[in-house]
Amino acid sequence: MTTLDGSNPDIERLRDGIDAAWEEARKFGLDPFPTHFELVPASIMYEFASYGLPGRFSHWTFGKAYYRQKMQYDFGLSKIYEMVVNTNPSYAFLMEMNNLLQNTFVAAHVFGHTDFFKNNAYFQHTSRRMIDKVSVHADRIAKYEFDHGKDAVEHFLDAALSIQEHVDYNLLLREDEPQKEEKFKERATEYDDLWNLDQRQQRAEEERDLHHIRPPKFPEKPEKDILLFLMHHAPHLQDWQRDILEIVRSEMLYFVPQMQTKTMNEGWASLWHSRIMRELAERGVITDAEMLEFAQLHSGVLSPSRTSLNPYYIGFKMLEDIERRWDSPTTEERERLGRKPGRGREKLFEIREMENDVSFLRNYLTEDLIKDLDLYLYKKEGDEWVIVEKDWRKVRDMIVGNMTNFGYPYLVVENGDYRGNRELYIKHLYEGQELDLAYAEKTLQHVYLIWGRPVHLETMFDNKRILLTYDGERNSKSTLEK
Repeated sequence: MTTLDGSNPDIERLRDGIDAAWEEARKFGLDPFPTHFELVPASIMYEFASYGLPGRFSHWTFGKAYYRQKMQYDFGLSKIYEMVVNTNPSYAFLMEMNNLLQNTFVAAHVFGHTDFFKNNAYFQHTSRRMIDKVSVHADRIAKYEFDHGKDAVEHFLDAALSIQEHVDYNLLLREDEPQKEEKFKERATEYDDLWNLDQRQQRAEEERDLHHIRPPKFPEKPEKDILLFLMHHAPHLQDWQRDILEIVRSEMLYFVPQMQTKTMNEGWASLWHSRIMRELAERGVITDAEMLEFAQLHSGVLSPSRTSLNPYYIGFKMLEDIERRWDSPTTEERERLGRKPGRGREKLFEIREMENDVSFLRNYLTEDLIKDLDLYLYKKEGDEWVIVEKDWRKVRDMIVGNMTNFGYPYLVVENGDYRGNRELYIKHLYEGQELDLAYAEKTLQHVYLIWGRPVHLETMFDNKRILLTYDGERNSKSTLEK
């Protein structure tokens, strides 16, 4: 679905190519959002990519990301072909420097993404009008800069962005769950308050006695959403500061599903762009020479890496494997699992709707795939990479483990009134990956700015439990007993 403006013959050809790609996507059963395409220069493309969304508030970290990406583009080290925004309608940006074939291929890829945005369960709670929202957020932050000074606002934004990953997306899911019926209802008739008065009074006295003996824990259970906890409970924040925390948190929650489904999303878009482009070649929309160019581009996108996982490659190969196995199940799979042949396409759409990267990889990254994709665990010894683990289950579990919590350390607020002094105690739920202590100590300084009281972080280092503390003047470190 094309909305490119202009009457230039090249624009007309591109519009026709994108419309043909849209038609093929629909024939394959994809159901994308309507998509508005814009041709933009490289500088605008890299600006949008560094900010994550067009119109977002300004911060020096976005500028740093922009110059890094732009430098890599200028030196030919990397290139962004497209950027697509999860909204309804969706907005996709194509680079002016790309030729007709490249932008047609990119549009086919975009339709895979917008179909995924629309239909995957993990995107159902995201705002489909986020471009409008971030523009409003930017206006509010600009007003705070005018009212309170640019330096003060930037300093507070530094603190908020330093912990922006520590949100709990599952809260959105729980908010939509129907409330369970209470096991015991307090009132069955309008006179129950009279009949049960003695029992209710006794229960209230027992609860008061219990609190007198053991004060209630704050929070009652560990709180994963650190930004939300600070926003609600930091004792000395001004209204504009709480609003900035809310802005940072709401924008982070918008990006979380993309972080949860990176491998699936890129694999899905790559699978369908390859098939859409093949159909366009069959129809004569693209020439044989252009199809050869596309094959080279496709190969480059899916090129595996020895030092990191290419989500395009892993996702594409896994989806192809799933379709093959469900189209042609083995005798054992038919008898033991009741799997019927010819269900590959159906299975792909089921996975697209229900899974995220963690469940996708845990359930469908098989022993044969790990061998075929050469997914062993390596480490560098001197100038050479050496295989350190070949057991396919351990390899799979390590890959899945690195994707849990998007690769960030899992931290929770353990106590918001530590030592009865309103000090903040954060606990690292250690899973084998140590923190960068210098980075952690700097982050504690940022958290102190928000909380306004001493902050502590419990973690593991060199197989010992340690406590990092910042009291407003200096960082300290102590060892905790096991």
